[in-house]
Amino acid sequence: MKDKLLVWLKKYYYIFLLVLPFLTMDAGIRIIGKNIDYHRPTMVFPNIMFVVIWIALIVGITVSLKRLAGRIVYGVFFLFFYIFFLTNCIYYPMTGYFFSFNLLMSADEGSKYILDTILGAGWFTYFLAVLVLALFVMALVHMPKREKNSFKTMIITVVSFVILHLITPLFLGSANSGLEWDTWRNPRDVYNNFNDSNKCMKICGLFEYTARDFYITFLKPEEPENPDELAFLEEYYSTQTIHKSNDYTGIFEGKNVIFLQLEGMDDWMLNEEDTPNLYNLMSEGINFIDHYSYYNGGGSTFNSELAVNTGLITPVSYNQNAYTFSSNLFVDSLPKLFKERGYSVKAFHMNTEEYYSRGINYKNWGYDKYYGLIDIYDYTDVSYELDRELVENEQFYELLFEQEGPFMHYIITYTPHTPFTSTKGVGEYLAKELYGEDITPMTEEEVARMFAGETDRMVGELIQGLKDNGLYENTVIVAYADHYLYTLNDKTILDQYKNTENNLINRTPFFIWSSNIDFPSVEKTNSQLDILPTVLNLFGFEYVEEYYMGNDIFDENYSGYVFFSDYSWYDGSVYFDSAEGLGIVMNTDENGDFTDEQRRKEITAEITNIIKVNDLTLKYDYLRRLSE
Repeated sequence: MKDKLLVWLKKYYYIFLLVLPFLTMDAGIRIIGKNIDYHRPTMVFPNIMFVVIWIALIVGITVSLKRLAGRIVYGVFFLFFYIFFLTNCIYYPMTGYFFSFNLLMSADEGSKYILDTILGAGWFTYFLAVLVLALFVMALVHMPKREKNSFKTMIITVVSFVILHLITPLFLGSANSGLEWDTWRNPRDVYNNFNDSNKCMKICGLFEYTARDFYITFLKPEEPENPDELAFLEEYYSTQTIHKSNDYTGIFEGKNVIFLQLEGMDDWMLNEEDTPNLYNLMSEGINFIDHYSYYNGGGSTFNSELAVNTGLITPVSYNQNAYTFSSNLFVDSLPKLFKERGYSVKAFHMNTEEYYSRGINYKNWGYDKYYGLIDIYDYTDVSYELDRELVENEQFYELLFEQEGPFMHYIITYTPHTPFTSTKGVGEYLAKELYGEDITPMTEEEVARMFAGETDRMVGELIQGLKDNGLYENTVIVAYADHYLYTLNDKTILDQYKNTENNLINRTPFFIWSSNIDFPSVEKTNSQLDILPTVLNLFGFEYVEEYYMGNDIFDENYSGYVFFSDYSWYDGSVYFDSAEGLGIVMNTDENGDFTDEQRRKEITAEITNIIKVNDLTLKYDYLRRLSE
């Protein structure tokens, strides 16, 4: 038996040599991307299978041909994957993302830096490049002579590859049937959408990733364009209205600005007792008392990020998550406009850049960098979920306050998040810190208020940091909640503090603070779509109104309203329920039916038009077309 094994190994050892260069390339890529925080049990088997079937295809075709033909085919396969292996070895350490073919569309922008980039690659890249090349040469040298082609072997190889390639994705699990908040991390959805290069590489490995990326970019049939939809967009964008100035235009021009996206900070939680720092800022600043951060799409948190940064929202008329538009062009996004004025633009959050694909999206919007707290520091406990860490972490503190020139920061808090319990997780950690080891289990409402207090503590430390670094007088804070606290299990808590009968439950805080302003509260109804154009006006930007679905709240021609994903709307006095087809006059001693049919039709038509523009603009990446 031993002799037979030795004979077999001696006869077929060259197959191992043919496999080795490709196996080494795949292993090298995995080592380079080892810090990508994306692992799911359903990925393991298909991940191995993708590597096996691709290498089997290459080697199977190679050994079925005569020696010269086999060498040529093997060399072509090798050269194709080797080029993109080296590209990723260089591109990932430089950018933190794996290379995608769609980047070739903007290759001219970085072409003059190619040589410097290659020369700056680390020793590990050079080592891998030489090692793989040496293994390739060794495989060619030891490839045996074959007198004739074996088409039977080739057919079996190709047919087996096709069958296994169709079956393998099934082991990634089922795709979400509808729009779910976690579609961004469901392996099957990630594979199907193929819009997050890092997650896709972790799922597929080098060979399937490269081949599928090539197919998606160059070969996949595009959905037929609807000429009526394009004509609609062309007519809408044919008007380019430059926003007119008003009494509030430019009042903050040249100042630093910090955006505070407050996780789950419901309106009843922002008060003098639970959140004194936030309450003081709201009282001293411009308080937009009828603001709504409504749930839309598969993730309300990221939907608010998309709205505030781009002026667009997750599509209402078709299922697509906010974080899947990472390759769309947003010509006048929030960070791009500030960057053009010489601002540094950075984003800060607890979670990793992989979560919601924030790293890719924030880069696409124009940020210098997205900083995830647990990407840069290894915590041994759950203290990373405390919002104070966004300021107290030494590296974050330096990035926030040690600035040269003006800055625009985007900070996303986290602590008021589920679960609202004092018996485990960050709830237990914080409760013991505040009340000692022997604590009585707290109610959900008590924990929610405790979490809000933690966010408020971070805000206090942020203000102190501005003072300590001489930035207090010259910094504006734009604070808003991403959504109401719908994550509570006990919904009766909300019944005590909010209108929970309809979409008006989405009412949340929004205010703008600066140390030297004294403005009355703003009663005009608005939503997170209105934040970006309002801020642009306050900082003196000229902008094209058609690029944003919201409005400058201070525009005298804007009456103020909010619409919801079910096409219902509210204008501060009337709530129109699209499902019931009924308008109700609100905020009166006795609510009554709304009977102004003409006004109802006008507002409904306007909102329907806005949603259509928003959805089709994203669908066709139409802002890119306008810029070409």
